[in-house]
Amino acid sequence: MDTTLLLAAIVFIAPMCFTPGPNNVLCAAHGAKYGVRATLPLTAGMALGWSVLGVMVGLATDLLEQQQMLLRTLEAIGALYIAWIGLHVMRSDGVGEADLEGRLGFRTGAALQFVNGKAWIHFLVLMAGFGSVFGEGAMAKVALVGLNLSFGYPAVLTWTALGAQLRRLFASEVAGRRLNAALGALLIGVAAWLLWTALG
Repeated sequence: MDTTLLLAAIVFIAPMCFTPGPNNVLCAAHGAKYGVRATLPLTAGMALGWSVLGVMVGLATDLLEQQQMLLRTLEAIGALYIAWIGLHVMRSDGVGEADLEGRLGFRTGAALQFVNGKAWIHFLVLMAGFGSVFGEGAMAKVALVGLNLSFGYPAVLTWTALGAQLRRLFASEVAGRRLNAALGALLIGVAAWLLWTALG
């Protein structure tokens, strides 16, 4: 194992995982509306989908780097899907009395990763730049995805907890609607940025 490359990989992974992106903002919005416990299935789905995507990208990095049109198409689809979720969050009721039937679950969290432009770019850069940190071969790529997950899952949990704290601060109906509007607008902003990078 290359210790210097490992430290460089961590310097790349940590901010990428904890900065705002589709997963983190969605978890904050969902946590604000439904609370931490109801958001855990969504985060578990994200963790699985994220890891499967990471292994796939790791095993096919050279091929995927040549398929820029496919990556841009996936990024555009993902941006539109995230914008749709953001619009749904913006128009939802206050956070105080959330209808649990409307919450997102495991399958949504897993599926979202495959149209998450940030996730694709994240793993392409990670595998291209740091793919040999644990050596060569498939198991080395799996180990790198595991390292990534050790930062990625705490990140979505942190954003979920942040959203839940906001829920307590904005418990009234009017304040809850404003919080949902702000978080939904933030999701739409992330989607717009992803769409701009996909089409740019």
